[in-house]
Amino acid sequence: MTALGAPTRLWLGGTLADASTGATFPVEDPATGEVLAEVADASAADGLRALDLAAEAQAAWAATPPRVRSDILRTAFELVKQRADDFARTITLEMGKTLAEAHGEVNYGAEFLRWNAEEAVRIGGRTTTSPGGNGRILVTKEPVGPVLAVTPWNFPLAMATRKIGPALAAGCTIIVKPAAETPLTMLLLGQVFADAGLPEGVLSILPASDAAALTEPLITDPRLRKITFTGSTGVGKLLVRQSAERLLRTSMELGGNAPFLVFDDADIDAAVDGAMAAKMRNGGEACTAANRFYVASQVAQQFTDTLVTRMTALRMGHGLDDGTDLGPLITSVQRYRVHELVLDAVARGAGLLAGGVVPDGPGTFYPPTVLDQVPADARVLREEIFGPVVAITTFDTEEEAVAAANDTEYGLAAYFYTRDLDRALRVASALNAGMVGVNRGVISDVAAPFGGVKESGFGREGGTEGIEEYLETKYVAL
Repeated sequence: MTALGAPTRLWLGGTLADASTGATFPVEDPATGEVLAEVADASAADGLRALDLAAEAQAAWAATPPRVRSDILRTAFELVKQRADDFARTITLEMGKTLAEAHGEVNYGAEFLRWNAEEAVRIGGRTTTSPGGNGRILVTKEPVGPVLAVTPWNFPLAMATRKIGPALAAGCTIIVKPAAETPLTMLLLGQVFADAGLPEGVLSILPASDAAALTEPLITDPRLRKITFTGSTGVGKLLVRQSAERLLRTSMELGGNAPFLVFDDADIDAAVDGAMAAKMRNGGEACTAANRFYVASQVAQQFTDTLVTRMTALRMGHGLDDGTDLGPLITSVQRYRVHELVLDAVARGAGLLAGGVVPDGPGTFYPPTVLDQVPADARVLREEIFGPVVAITTFDTEEEAVAAANDTEYGLAAYFYTRDLDRALRVASALNAGMVGVNRGVISDVAAPFGGVKESGFGREGGTEGIEEYLETKYVAL
């Protein structure tokens, strides 16, 4: 156990166990580089053992009354809230975000448990008379079956509950492979489900330093019926190719390159507030983060000056320290990549208005950075940044802004600010994205379907649509 009570062993069907090989791997604090814990390193054999347990438990869990499943999820929600301080501190220590943001994630993540607890008893079907009058059509919903969930490091609690909640509500058993950078939060959540009375075998949690070695045998096993993944588009494509051999149900929440449009009639102060939220939530390490800022020429100077003032006022530091606004990036590799994007933009002619210098000292910190006059061929406009970097360019017409916003292979989120209702409806329809924020910088909501189009993936998480991802439709002819 860590000092905050997070286990460091595997959860195999609800029971703590060492890795079959006895191997462990270190989890580090990105703000200091210090090792927080040595965590059990799951092997392929551990994954198959977890699948044994999931397959054995599947029929009984599917037959468990919806109210019982609901009550377990509700109890888990209450236990997460009771241990909010432990969860928040664990998130900050292993991921780096500020303690305030970590508490925000705990609240957000817990809501997926409460929402799905409420929806578990509302999974229905339909019945109707056949149009030909020769019988009745009965449509039922049944759980897909054992699920493999692969979660990212940037929201280690919320990305887990967003998958576990609907899977359990639907009646699916589930194996979770958390990110190697942030397994402690997920292991602590495993303790919550054990305390909530989740039956043996229904949930396994397997941290692993070699994700492919763990997941590939599971994906090829006929007992697994679905894979849900949140992460990079490249890894998502690989998993889809692997899952195609057995036609597994898949949900892919992949990369983003969200545009942020500011029209000439926008409330600039509100737009800057929205920009700060859309860009700096989680230190920019979010798939929904605004990456490309397209600002009407008439208001570009006002918007940029105000945004630079706000960005440079942010204070970097350890997420547990009072007054910290921005923690470290997750790894030195990620910091190097973000800095490369900034250097490339400057080399191509962009102006560097703030930041852009790697600080000395321990930790993987990167300063709030603002670029303007960014040329269209700069990598920072083409690639997902995942860091505290704002890249600004200007436009003259609505058509030009929409075309620039859509000029990407991604289509997860998009944001824009305007006071014109006709324009709001017109642009929201024209943007190629699964989610659009109109005069809002934060759009995530447990009751809303989260997901993208194009190379940002397919499937939805959250809302009633999120549970449908874990249900099969059966037609019975009567």
